[in-house]
This record gives sequence, structure tokens and C-alpha cells, in this order.
Amino acid sequence: MASINLARLLKEGGVARASGAVQEAFHVGEERFPLQGEALWKVSVSSVGGHEYWLSGEVEGVVLMECRRCLKPTPTPIHAHFQHMLRYEPGLKEVVFHEEAEDEYYAFGEPDLDLLPFLTEAFVSEMPFTVLCEEGCKGLCPVCGADRNLVDCGHEVEAHHPLLGLKDLLPEL
Repeated sequence: MASINLARLLKEGGVARASGAVQEAFHVGEERFPLQGEALWKVSVSSVGGHEYWLSGEVEGVVLMECRRCLKPTPTPIHAHFQHMLRYEPGLKEVVFHEEAEDEYYAFGEPDLDLLPFLTEAFVSEMPFTVLCEEGCKGLCPVCGADRNLVDCGHEVEAHHPLLGLKDLLPEL
């Protein structure tokens, strides 16, 4: 479980620290981002006065992303840092994001703070849009679907040009 207990911090102030690991994958809605091994995280929460606290941390791991050309699982190292303002509102049952003018913070009401949403957002936000398994990846054959890095299926890939369709309209050229 990726959480931190802030009971002592709420009473006495100071700093609370925690660390741990996320196993197997990060999840965003229905989407799953599988990990190679585990993603290690560490956070600290500092009292900044009143009912406000500063959450800062980092998460680091290797996610398996599909190569954009051949779809092979490709290990991709991720190292993400995050910082958020927290505000304690006793009795609040879940963490709620607030945005007022230029003031952004997360309100929480329980001493056990679930860190997984913060870790997931930071980690997934650092992931590149696409990856290549290797720079010279040949991808999949558009005709038969074979991995052209492993086999030569013999199919030729037609060159595509945006004006190629015009050749049939003007055969005399």
C-alpha cells in the first residue's frame, strides 16, 4: 500500500517521511502500464503552518511500453518528481483537488493519506508518448503483419505520396 500516516504531523508539526514500492503496474482508469520489476518511491510531508502541508516526492521505475513500429514490449526508464500543497480539512472522506484563482491544493481529512494517485500522476506524466525498441526498428509488414526485424516476408512497401492518386486522373502525363 502506498500511503503515509500523518497523525503525528497533524498534532505536532514537523516532517513525516515514507518510502516503498509499486508492484507490477500503474493504472489510470482502464489503462494499465506494466512495470519491469517495481517502481520505488519516497515522499516527505512538511508542515507549513495552519492546516497546510507540503508534499514532495519522487518515483522511479522501468515501464514496459510498446515499440511504436513493431509493438514489442520496450523497457523505458522513468524518474519523476512531484510537489503539491495539501490542506487538512477534518472529516473529509476523500482527497479532493481545489483550484481557486492561483491557489491549487489537495484537501484531505484522514490521517492516512493514499499516495498512489500522486505517484501514478507523476510517473505516467513523465512517460514519453512513443518509444522505439531500437533506433533501426523495421516495424511490422503492412501486408502480412510479420515483424520485419525477425523475418523477410518479401512484401514490398509501396511509397505513399499525397499526390499519388492524381496519376490515374491524368494518364497522359
